[in-house]
Parts: sequence; structure tokens; C-alpha cells
Amino acid sequence: MEKFEGYMFTALCSTNFLISCLLFSRVTREQREPYMDEIFHVPQAQKYCQGKFNEWDPMITTLPGLYLVSVGVIKPVVWLTELTGEVVCSTAMLRFINLLFNCGNLYLIYLLLCKLHLREKTRTTSRRVLSALSLSTFPVLYFFNFLYYTDAGSTFFILFTYLMTLYGCHKASALLGVCSVLFRQTNIIWVAFCAATLVAGKMDDTWRVEHTKKRDEKSAPSQIPLSFSGAKRILLFTLEFLTSPNHIKAVLLVAWPYALVGIGFLVFVALNDGIVVGDRTSHEACLNFPQLFYFFSFSLFFSLPVSLCYHRVLRFLQALKKQPLFFLLVTGISFLLVWKFTFVHKYLLADNRHFPFYVWKKLFQRHELVRFLLIPPYIFAGWNFLDSFKSRSLFWSVAFLACLVAATVPQKLLEFRYFIVPYLMYRLHMPLPSLPRLIGEFLLYTAVNVATIYIFIAKTFHWPDSTATQRFMWCDLCVAVNTSTCCALML
Repeated sequence: MEKFEGYMFTALCSTNFLISCLLFSRVTREQREPYMDEIFHVPQAQKYCQGKFNEWDPMITTLPGLYLVSVGVIKPVVWLTELTGEVVCSTAMLRFINLLFNCGNLYLIYLLLCKLHLREKTRTTSRRVLSALSLSTFPVLYFFNFLYYTDAGSTFFILFTYLMTLYGCHKASALLGVCSVLFRQTNIIWVAFCAATLVAGKMDDTWRVEHTKKRDEKSAPSQIPLSFSGAKRILLFTLEFLTSPNHIKAVLLVAWPYALVGIGFLVFVALNDGIVVGDRTSHEACLNFPQLFYFFSFSLFFSLPVSLCYHRVLRFLQALKKQPLFFLLVTGISFLLVWKFTFVHKYLLADNRHFPFYVWKKLFQRHELVRFLLIPPYIFAGWNFLDSFKSRSLFWSVAFLACLVAATVPQKLLEFRYFIVPYLMYRLHMPLPSLPRLIGEFLLYTAVNVATIYIFIAKTFHWPDSTATQRFMWCDLCVAVNTSTCCALML
């Protein structure tokens, strides 16, 4: 059975790579020059290829992980093949690095599914393989395999970091975590998540040991009712655990590599006077709580074939009936967060080449009440998201939600790329769906990929005061945009 699974996975990997190469060739033929944020990334990588490591474009806000890996891959290839001229570190060659990361992401996702769903290993061969293939084509991530962006590499190192954590290789995990931070500084949150899973595991073990001694309290943390008394029990237990020297020592004996990474990151922030290394005016932190609602809605849409069913909707309606005061309180809090904490980044309304621009223009700007009318769907999307974690312990779920809040809420910009890692983590930890549902998910992702790549290639346009060809895409953070032109188009 394992041999058959290996053959099947290898065949799918080869097919995926072949199709991706064909799409890569088409995209590169249509857009030969650097586009959008590539106008910063490509020249910087080319400087590194020339050995100019002391030159830095101040408009770039991430660390040089992508450029270092690119040079590390390209230079040996150039030396072996004796390539010369403009092809060396060309835009196409640099973009091809992300196709290699795409292959790596597919393999890592497959390994993570095998590790996370180990108990189901004997009867889920086809479901694991199809899940891995489907998630590797997750539209927001898959699109950027054909351009020179940090997303593919950033996701690769985060997935690799988490895989090593699950296998107990914490030193290797911490080292890979450093690599992920070199691609995107906010990845420190997911390195912290890897450490937090260790703490959650220790807390689960301690909880079980303490409560198996009591005949009337044998429930696991995930089985504690959502009530004030249940929350009080968990809070008191957490405080007791975190203030116990023995427990802290047991955690540090395992998690010290992650602690070193965290300390190193704090030193970097202190010396750099912030997280951003370049243009800080476009990356101002704020408490944009509706980002959580956007993420829940985003997750509901992309997980629709595998997460939503009649029985889950029925359970939601029953929960509304049983706990009306709780949902009324949640609605009130959501109303307050949408009312007082909705922020709109200047780039969201300044660049009509990206999809979030049209989401905001066609939906949120249709009427000032729209953002409040969306609160009930937000609540259902959030409930559906949390309901998928019923099989996980409460402490693990709290750790994940804390990292999700840290990764999304401080972001002023509505940027779907920021949702890639939290969505993949969410989807990886869901119980393996049935084969028909996985086929539905794969077809949804394929349809979105076909649509977005077709629009990027075929639906070009020009701004009134520019001869450059413009294209539609997911991303929206380009500081070189002619904001006056776009704002005029929007109005």
C-alpha cells in the first residue's frame, strides 16, 4: 500500500510540475519585465548576483532571504552550465526559483498531512495525496509561483519549521524558523506558534494527569463547556501552570531553541527600531480587528467544499437557539469592533490592479451600512472556523487563535497574501475530508486559478497617462503606483 501511495504521489508531483512549467512559460512570455513589486525584488536580487551585498533598495521592507536563496541556487547552476550574459539572474530565472519552492511546498504539505493524521494512515491514502495536491494549488499561493515574490519561499520555510517541530527536531526547526523570518519578519509569529504547540502539549499532559485523579472530572480540555465556570477553570489552570517552576523548566528544556530565536528577533527589533527594514510609512501597525472577520470569510469561501454541510448549518442554528444571549453578546462586540476599529490603507484605494480594490469598491463602499450588515455572515464564518477544531485540544486551539490574531489584526492593509499561512494551518488540521469533498475543493481551486491566471494574461489595460501594460492580480502593495490616476478611476 505504501509503495502504491509513493508511486501515486510521485506521478502527481511530476504532473503538477509539468503543468506549472507550462503556465510559467506562458506567464513569462506575456510579462517579460518585472511587474508590480517585482520592480523592487528583481533588481535587488540581481545586485546580490553581482556580489553587491552592501547595496539595498530602501523601498524593500523584508529581509533578504529570497535573494540569498536565489543566489545560492543560481550561482552553482551557472557555474556548472557555464551560462553567461543576460540570462544569469534574469527575471525568468529568478521567478523559476518559486516553481522549485512550489514542488517543496507540495511535498511538505503531504508530509504534514501524514504526520497530523497518523491514526488514519491505513485507510486514507488517496485522501492524503489529493489533499496535498489541492492545498499546493491554493489559489492565492499558487499564483505567486509564477512571479518573483516572497510568498512561496516564506510558506516553504514555515511549513518546514512546523514539520520539524512535529517530529521533535527542535534545533532544526528553530534554524528553519530563522530562515522563514529572513523571508518575512511576521513569520516570527508562526515560529512562536511552533513553540506554543509544545507548551500546549505539556499543558494537555498536566491536565490529564491532574484530572484523572478525580472521578468526576475526566474531561479533556476540548470538552470543557463554553461557560464562565469553564473559562475560569481553564484560566486558573493556565496561571498555575505558567507560574510553576517545574513546568517552566520542563517547557524550556524542550523549547529553548525557539526562545533563542525569539530573543534574537527582539534584539533585531531593538537595533532596527522596528520590524520593517525599509519604507515604514506603508506598514504602520494598528488594531484592525475586522481583519479577523475578513479572514474567517476568506477561509469559509476557500474551504466551502470540505467544511460546510447541512449538519453543520443545523448545529449552528441549534447553537443560536440554545445560547441566544451568548450570540447576542458576540454580535454586540462585533458591531463595536467594526464600528470603531475598521481601518482602510491608502494603497487599498489607490491601485485598481488588485482584487481587494474591487472587493472594497463593489461591496464595502456600496453603502456605509454594508460593513454592519455583514456581521451575521462574519459570525457564522467564525463559528464554522472554530467548529472545525473540535478534535483539537483547547490549549492548542487557544495557541493557534492567539497567533492568528497577532498575524492579522495589526495589519492595516487588506491583503489576501497575509492569509496564506494561517489558512494552510487551519486546513491542515481539519479532519481529512471525504474523497468527493476533496475533489470539489480541487475543482474550486482549479477554477479560481484558471480565472486569475487568464485575467492576468488576457485582460490587460492601460492607465490614461501611461503606456505601460497593466494587469489584474491578487497583490496590492506597490508603492510605485500612480495614486492620482487610480483614485480618479475609482471615483
